[in-house]
Amino acid sequence: MNIFFSKQFIWEIARIITVGVASILYYFEIIPLPVLLAAMAFGLYSLLKVAAEDLFKERKIGTEIFITIAVIISIVGKEYLAGSVVLMIILIAEYIASASGERARASIKELIGTVPKTAIVKKDNEEITVQIADLKIGDIVLVKAGEKIAVDGKVVAGEGTVNQAPITGESTPQEKTIGSDVFAGTIVELGALDIQMTKAGTDTVFARIIALVEEADAQQAPIEKFTDKVASWLIPIVFVFVAGVYYLTRDIKLVIALLIFTSPAELGLATPLVTIAAIARAAREGILIKGGKFLEELAKVNTIVFDKTGTLTIGSPTVNQFEIIDKNYDANTLVKLAASTDRRSSHPLAKSILTYADNLKIIYPEPESFDVIRGRGVAATVEGKTILLGNKEYMTESKVSGQISTQNQTDTALYLSVNGTLAGIFYVSDAIRPAAKQMIEGLRKSGVSKIVMLTGDNEQTAAYVSKQIGITEFRANLLPEDKINIVKEYQKEGQKVAMVGDGINDSPALMQANVGIAMGAMGTEAAMEAADIVLMEDKLEKIARVRAISKKAFSTIKENIIFGVGIVHVIGITLVLLKILGPIQAAVIHLLPDTLVFLNSIKLLRIKIDGE
Repeated sequence: MNIFFSKQFIWEIARIITVGVASILYYFEIIPLPVLLAAMAFGLYSLLKVAAEDLFKERKIGTEIFITIAVIISIVGKEYLAGSVVLMIILIAEYIASASGERARASIKELIGTVPKTAIVKKDNEEITVQIADLKIGDIVLVKAGEKIAVDGKVVAGEGTVNQAPITGESTPQEKTIGSDVFAGTIVELGALDIQMTKAGTDTVFARIIALVEEADAQQAPIEKFTDKVASWLIPIVFVFVAGVYYLTRDIKLVIALLIFTSPAELGLATPLVTIAAIARAAREGILIKGGKFLEELAKVNTIVFDKTGTLTIGSPTVNQFEIIDKNYDANTLVKLAASTDRRSSHPLAKSILTYADNLKIIYPEPESFDVIRGRGVAATVEGKTILLGNKEYMTESKVSGQISTQNQTDTALYLSVNGTLAGIFYVSDAIRPAAKQMIEGLRKSGVSKIVMLTGDNEQTAAYVSKQIGITEFRANLLPEDKINIVKEYQKEGQKVAMVGDGINDSPALMQANVGIAMGAMGTEAAMEAADIVLMEDKLEKIARVRAISKKAFSTIKENIIFGVGIVHVIGITLVLLKILGPIQAAVIHLLPDTLVFLNSIKLLRIKIDGE
């Protein structure tokens, strides 16, 4: 509640009190009319200023203009007390609306937390406290049990248990030892860590999360733009309607009451508060949504496309088997040639070959030359031999001699050729992520009609993985550029498409999709930039969670518009026309939709959402 009485609202509170006290004193004939009019002018000033800015700068007519006209009409019609009471109640409504928005925004930082302003730094065997702004890359920061980590960095000494919930939403603490990455905003629960700083201040993952969530408020949802348009269409109709009523009745009080109930204010509140609350709720669970636009788009998605490697699978492939094709070579020689060829590659499959060679304690030299063939494999010169290592298509296109077939139909096959002849085959597999099947089932229940897996692997491997997790449609043997074309293909068919990938190799497809979702992006700035929704840890269930949050948010917006705005206003206008309600009662009831919209919106921060 502190936000409602903060310094930023001091003038709003002063205006409400001034107009209210003046109205009471005038009612008891303690103050003359000029004093009441002066108090009304003080109260009306802020509304008049906003109305003028809206009209001349934004080219729009907001609720402030309606209320200003209503108050002026009350004065012209000598309904002074009615005008002052209406003004006071409207000022209260405007104050509640503004403070509610700030409270919802403040909840984001409350949910995520803060980082310390100072840190203990080790220098020359001494421990000194310094401001975060004074830290330099490479400084050693000491963090003890119970303290928050103030910087991003690597552990260089000590060990401990760190709660990463402020970033990932994961409540289970993580063990950190020498070499582990740690992040600002997380908490050391046990032990003590010496952390070599790599990032601080606005460069940390934590600061980036805060920035992204705050920037998200500016990304209007399509329904928000629609409500703004509806409000702009209604305004001229409303003025004509009110003018017609006055022409027929000559009733000033009736006109004032109608202007209050025909104000489009709540249409403007119906969406932004829900967006802020939903984004805050998602951030608490380690999910970053970059704006209401993507929240609404995800709720409408009917097709989800998954990249296989690193998304549906763990992304750490291992060599399960090695088959010698050319008997002129022994296994160790071929593994050495393959490892040398892959030594300069950063691809996950290359790492599996290097790990396999390391486990066999095979020493492999630097290649004399090295080249990456996009979507196919690598080529290198090792010890004077021309080595190719890649998929079946690469071997066929390179006219490699030998029978290019596999005995293992479920693992990914990496073919090794030496001087144009097939010499061996590595069989590599990547474990399917836990809960992948349940996640797919959950998405189908939520209304996603088409789920597709994309992969550069062969048909057999793709069929095996998709069958294991319950996906019936897949595309195999894809080049990276094929993925964006597939997304475009579905969009041309009228599908609303979400793409789920790692945020780096899939960046073009993520950006093309209606909603791009990057997994496991903690510490990966490229992923944060490429995707519309960022999952801070590699947990597939988060995809179903963010879908559930988006659908709940969208349904809440519709509730706000229908019940919080539509029904209350229709009933109010009807009762005013029947002369059951006057201006003061109308102003009091005008508080109701504001309050309903606020309460209905912030419930997203607390209520249980399907899937929990």
